[in-house]
Amino acid sequence: MARRIKNQKSDETLINLIDVKDQAQNFFERNQKYILGVAGAFLLVVGGYWAYKHFIIEPRQQEAEEQMFQAEVQFERDSFAMALTNPGGGYSGFLDIIDNYKGTKAANLSSYYAGICYLNLGQYDAAIDYLKSYDAKGNVTPAMKNGALGDAYSEKNDFDQALSYYSKAVSAADNEAITPYYLKKLGMLQEKQGKFSDAKASYERIKSEYPNSPIAIDIDKYIIRAGAKG
Repeated sequence: MARRIKNQKSDETLINLIDVKDQAQNFFERNQKYILGVAGAFLLVVGGYWAYKHFIIEPRQQEAEEQMFQAEVQFERDSFAMALTNPGGGYSGFLDIIDNYKGTKAANLSSYYAGICYLNLGQYDAAIDYLKSYDAKGNVTPAMKNGALGDAYSEKNDFDQALSYYSKAVSAADNEAITPYYLKKLGMLQEKQGKFSDAKASYERIKSEYPNSPIAIDIDKYIIRAGAKG
């Protein structure tokens, strides 16, 4: 009796497995065009992206990097106007790289370079536009981007925006060189706006959190000054 029950259960399990298999096969047969279409579209997207990356983006990136070389040389020489448009030797300036190599890392980096060039040339609105278009990643470049935007807005006497971007620069990185630098700029602008207790707090952060930074060498006099005015 027990063997008959066991055999019956085995038969039922086998029947169930056959039913599931038949149902799956029937489902595939009824929907095979749709299933194959979706699978084909997926493979087309994946394959298309792979081809786009390896045959279009990467060669364009390499070409853009080669074109950027002379513009970077002029940038290092503080020849900002030349770096933007005519670095010499038949090479592209940062503005042409941005226009001609869209989607590449070189074009993105050129937006930052262009923003700094315009900042140094006193064209602050253009500086802001290019700096904002720069997609900053990592621990350092977001601080540099926000700090430069703070500089541009400060030059335009838009101190509220400048304070906002200096604060973002401070928050974006915990770096021995960059963070205290922007903390000091933040403190000095807070002093300028009469926010002496905020300025004192910014200076004290430099002393407590970044005591080995060159910025911290004479920070006590800033702390004393802000404290006296507050």
